[in-house]
Amino acid sequence: MTTTHDTRLEVHTDATARSRIVHAEARLCDIPVETERTDALQTFVKQETVLVRIRTADGAEGVGYSYTIGTGGGAVLSLLRETLLPALIGLEAERPEAVWLSLFGITRATTVGPITALALAAIDTAVWDARTTRAGLPLWVAAGGASPSVPMYDTEGGWLHYRTDELVEHAVAAKERGMGGVKIKVGMPRGHQDLDRLRAVRDAVGPDLDIMVDANQSFSVSEAVRRARLFEQVDVFWFEEPLPAEDVEGHRLLARSTSVPIAVGESMYSLGHFREHLQRGGASIVQADVARVGGITPWLKIAHLAESFNAKVAPHFLMELHVSLVCAIPNALYLEHIPQLRAVTTGELRVENGRGWAPTAPGLGIPWDDRALDRLIVS
Repeated sequence: MTTTHDTRLEVHTDATARSRIVHAEARLCDIPVETERTDALQTFVKQETVLVRIRTADGAEGVGYSYTIGTGGGAVLSLLRETLLPALIGLEAERPEAVWLSLFGITRATTVGPITALALAAIDTAVWDARTTRAGLPLWVAAGGASPSVPMYDTEGGWLHYRTDELVEHAVAAKERGMGGVKIKVGMPRGHQDLDRLRAVRDAVGPDLDIMVDANQSFSVSEAVRRARLFEQVDVFWFEEPLPAEDVEGHRLLARSTSVPIAVGESMYSLGHFREHLQRGGASIVQADVARVGGITPWLKIAHLAESFNAKVAPHFLMELHVSLVCAIPNALYLEHIPQLRAVTTGELRVENGRGWAPTAPGLGIPWDDRALDRLIVS
């Protein structure tokens, strides 16, 4: 009997061995917001940014990150340094699923929840950065490669503290830049105040610009139903976070009562939570935030879950990272335009005619400025 020797397995085993993580570190820095940002419940005063840097046995590096809007970053950093980073050593960057499952397994007592999800996301994005850098592929290609660019909508001109004339000015400017839509924060004391602001914007931009509204979880079911009926008068494109994220039944009731599509996901932390909303018919637009769901590995599962329900994906914030993810998938709807990393990077997201273009460099394609980050380090 003749035996054969499969050298392909040896090559693969050797390649994964070279991808073993031999060094990992985490830092916390505070990045100032580029403009004042207010919504119905809070003010975004600073971005606490948790950065994880890893190095593999063959010298490849990966940098990942997650964020908070001002509090909790120290807890994320502590979980990373005390528990997760020591367990990361020896795992293989070529196997992000195995890395994620291993780390999730040792944090079961604190999942599902934001602190653990943010810590996992900082690691997972670093792992994907190292993996795709080693492969010589940009993230958007490695994760699926559906399209090199995606339509964008602007949020920076729609914060709740802006006067109506300021909202109009910003919306007109966004339209002139080729943006497909603008998002207006809602949650004024009375519904007619929200409607008056929205009507002024609609009158100024005409019917061809999408107007999204975002309540940041501030309404009860009955009030959300009432306001949705008001918003229908100005052809609102979606109604974002109308209710607390955990109110699955409330979202279902709201969706049945209005023609305005319901968007959820910014404040959700697990694949199962998204499944519940989609199965119950409480949402038709998914806004998964890569940092808040635990990284790229679970984000892609959520995006493909949405695809199975014929739902579109329009992620929350983090445009510098999300651009590659929405370009990877076939059911992308929009990328949110909120610049936040210009103070700590040496280059910007490419935006042309209202479309965001995924970076073509291997890895995540975020050109971090280490000197700038060093100046903002708090721990």
